Amino acid sequence: MRFFKIIAVIIVLLVGAYAASMYYFVDESKDFKIEKEIDYPLEKVFSQFNNLQNFTRWNNFFTSSQSIDIDYYSPYEGQGSSISYVDPKNDTDGEMFIRYQNPNGSSLRYQLFEDRNENPTVVDVKFKAVSAERTKITWVVHTPKLSVLRRVENFWTEDRFAENINKSMTNLKNVLGNKVEKDNQMAAIKYDSLMVENEEQKLLLGINVSTSNKKDALYKNIVMNYNKIYNYTTMDLGKKDDEFGFPMLITDADNYKDKEVSYFLGIPLSKKFGVTDNNFSFRTINASQNYVMYYKGNYEGRVKAIQQLIQKAKKDEMRFNDIRQTFIERPMDDQDVNMKLSLSVFK
Repeated sequence: MRFFKIIAVIIVLLVGAYAASMYYFVDESKDFKIEKEIDYPLEKVFSQFNNLQNFTRWNNFFTSSQSIDIDYYSPYEGQGSSISYVDPKNDTDGEMFIRYQNPNGSSLRYQLFEDRNENPTVVDVKFKAVSAERTKITWVVHTPKLSVLRRVENFWTEDRFAENINKSMTNLKNVLGNKVEKDNQMAAIKYDSLMVENEEQKLLLGINVSTSNKKDALYKNIVMNYNKIYNYTTMDLGKKDDEFGFPMLITDADNYKDKEVSYFLGIPLSKKFGVTDNNFSFRTINASQNYVMYYKGNYEGRVKAIQQLIQKAKKDEMRFNDIRQTFIERPMDDQDVNMKLSLSVFK
């Protein structure tokens, strides 16, 4: 009995010593600043922060969990917008608000209430254009007041927040990379003009297909398989539209004359990962020099543009490989296509 009393006294003394050290030597809240730069213009970066639907697509706090459920509340952008979230697997929930937005798009303030804590984490984010294509982002974080017994958490709060920002910045670069690429491609379109382009390496997730080349049958098959890939990418893999590029179909340059066509149709992604469905596979498209034409009209009409690209290659005494058909607008039944046709050429 005496032994237990001694143990109890020791525990009380240890708890008292811990509480005293926390009270006198550890602040009840913590302030810190983190700075990063990203190679995209300020207006494109800011729109990923002041729209919470955009924000939750790349911020690691939300993307790191497959079980998190998020509700968005009007207004969905700017001051007054808010979300609530529940993550049953990780046993956490909370609410997030944009309390202030500078009218010129240079700063905003978030409030985050976690796990029914009445004291919020306050984050001021400032944006500065370093150049026309580069933005500096500064986070100033003020953590909520903690009880004496919980103040030890302040020792790792900054490291945890910094790690989340590092992962989030990687996600944001991928989102903006795809978004900017799409915007640039749309802005550069000159229909029916033959151009020369250098295309970077791409990683596609998609399907290998063989199908009939009878009238309308090929295009209907493309639409069907595109929908399969899109649904798998967005629903099964949880990817958002800003996380991947335009769908690309790869096939032999002159197989439009064949009765049966084999092709690979895929969606560009930023990195490879395990795929559980054997119907889908990754394919790397090597960097190449391409003869390019943009085409808009019914799918059968693309053949004339392909023939022009092949004739150009032969005239220039260039050898060629496959033809890449990039759908600038998603392929849909009974609608014209808007596409970029690229013939990879080499000496």
